[in-house]
Amino acid sequence: MTTPAIASFGSWKSPITTDDIISAHIALVQVVLDADDIYWLERRPMEKGRCVLVTRSSSGTITDITPPDFNVRTCVNEYGGGAFVVRDGIVYFSNFSDGRVYCQEPNTAPRVITPPGPMHFADFTIDAKHRRLICVREDHTDSESEAVTTLAAIHLDNTMAVANLVQGDDFYSSPRISPDNRQLTWLSWNHPNMPWDGTTLWLADINDDGTLDNIRSIAGGENESICHPVWSPDGDLHFISDRTGWWNLYRRHDDQIDAVYPMEAEFGTPHWVFGTSTYAFVSAHLIVCAFCRNGQWRMAKLDTTNGVFRQIDLPHTLHKSFSLCANEKRVVYIGASPTAYVAVVAFDLDQGVCETIHRSTSEHIDTGYISAAQAIEFPTEGGLTAHGFFYPPANKDFTATDTERPPLVVMSHGGPTSATTDALDVEIQYWTSRGIAVLDVNYGGSTGYGREYRQRLNGRWGIVDVDDCINGARFLAADGKVDGNRLAIRGGSAGGYTTLAALTFRDVFHAGCSRYGVSDLQSLARDTHKFESYYMDHLVGPYPEAVDLYIARSPIHFIAGLSSPVIFFQGLDDKVVPPDQAEKMYRALKNKGIPTAYIPFEGEQHGFRIAENIKAALDGELYFYSRVFGFHLADDIKPVEIDNL
Repeated sequence: MTTPAIASFGSWKSPITTDDIISAHIALVQVVLDADDIYWLERRPMEKGRCVLVTRSSSGTITDITPPDFNVRTCVNEYGGGAFVVRDGIVYFSNFSDGRVYCQEPNTAPRVITPPGPMHFADFTIDAKHRRLICVREDHTDSESEAVTTLAAIHLDNTMAVANLVQGDDFYSSPRISPDNRQLTWLSWNHPNMPWDGTTLWLADINDDGTLDNIRSIAGGENESICHPVWSPDGDLHFISDRTGWWNLYRRHDDQIDAVYPMEAEFGTPHWVFGTSTYAFVSAHLIVCAFCRNGQWRMAKLDTTNGVFRQIDLPHTLHKSFSLCANEKRVVYIGASPTAYVAVVAFDLDQGVCETIHRSTSEHIDTGYISAAQAIEFPTEGGLTAHGFFYPPANKDFTATDTERPPLVVMSHGGPTSATTDALDVEIQYWTSRGIAVLDVNYGGSTGYGREYRQRLNGRWGIVDVDDCINGARFLAADGKVDGNRLAIRGGSAGGYTTLAALTFRDVFHAGCSRYGVSDLQSLARDTHKFESYYMDHLVGPYPEAVDLYIARSPIHFIAGLSSPVIFFQGLDDKVVPPDQAEKMYRALKNKGIPTAYIPFEGEQHGFRIAENIKAALDGELYFYSRVFGFHLADDIKPVEIDNL
């Protein structure tokens, strides 16, 4: 065995390059079973982020379904998801460039089935009896008002005919038809709630002519979050509710609602995108489900007749894209593990073995360069504890002196109602394999720890999240695991806000990176899209009534308190967090004489999808830290222009 070379943290030569990361950035999304064929979406950075529908047939052949000039993506609620459905080999999908829905039969070109216009569609279900798709429609016809969201029917035999089925609420999701085609269920919610605050589960009878009758609410409300409604094969409606403080599974039978398996664990996820699924029926009374304890997702079998719950020992667990489906033979899901890339995986229920159907990348990382996630719990404000995953530096070729401690990059996830997981993230390994430690924080407000933990952020965004990131860093520094004088914080979107707030209002971190982050809460409240237009009513306070709070927590108004270097990366087509949020902050820092850099990307929206931009952002951030913290780079990286340095 070769003796590791001694080199300073941050200067280790790593085999994990940004080219590897671009390869691994092929996102696998929304897996679907159609008989023995498996379908999934791939978002490909090398094709400028185009989403391609792919299938593996029962013979094992993997084929791209959608032609090169189609992008299977939707912008409903801005974050999209649920962009396709398939049955008997016929695919229906939303095309990103025109927002229209297309039908594609085997070995044929896509055929448009919705009229032109400012419409977006998502979350399709097939109503075979009435020859139509039922879906969520977002209508942007009136550009002076907020978009109108409805449940709509797209008629398959009368091309270009689209009709509203249900309307009146601000948001809809999850239309699902019962196995006997006689009932339709769906979810809705209204401003100022987000779907993880409170939703209503509805049920309606479907008349012979396809109209709906006897529409009634059967669960949920302002203070109960319901998600993932699914019909069992024998016609019982199942759903996930957090009425006990945990997203648990419930069943409706003969108008009675009962808990299937009460547990202090999460079986559901926040509705940021359509098309997610965390459980599926293998048979009428056997469910395969994902569940989360302390931020770590695992899978299990659940017998609904006797309540027997058995965890499944799998090499992969459900990935954060949360897509799982099943039939009587196998379970198919998008999985990952702390040491394995994201993949489409099939689990044979009879044999108890897993088959990797398709990996997100053909690249392989030697385990000698992988830092496996360590779940940590640390003290934070108010006598509480917070959670995160710690990744110490790991590179079999290098070590540092006994007296040196590594720099730490604290990651604050977006959302903020979201979470990070322990699945292998090659971006994290990019840092750790170079000798830089990482703490990925699930601050108060994150999901995976119950409703109470999720609501810690209510009214306290910019406080609780900042405290938890700071206390996590201090905890590791006090334990001697990182250098307390070389602490950086980074994040995107809401995580970018946490980053800027931590750097502005507290004096703990010595550098930061904001990717499309929020700096002006007032601007966000005024300019953001419909889905999040009242989000901050819960996180900060009602606007404009609480305008003083919005000003007090906006970093842009307190540049005098910021003295640490910051680099900004921003998509110029971002409608969630417009570019002026980053540009104002950058100009203020530049004028103040603080080292700073601003890297804008044309053609990027909220999040980076184009290969060269993903590469430029990561390499540029590493270069920035090397200059700020004074370590030499082993990589030949294109320099970033840094003002005031």
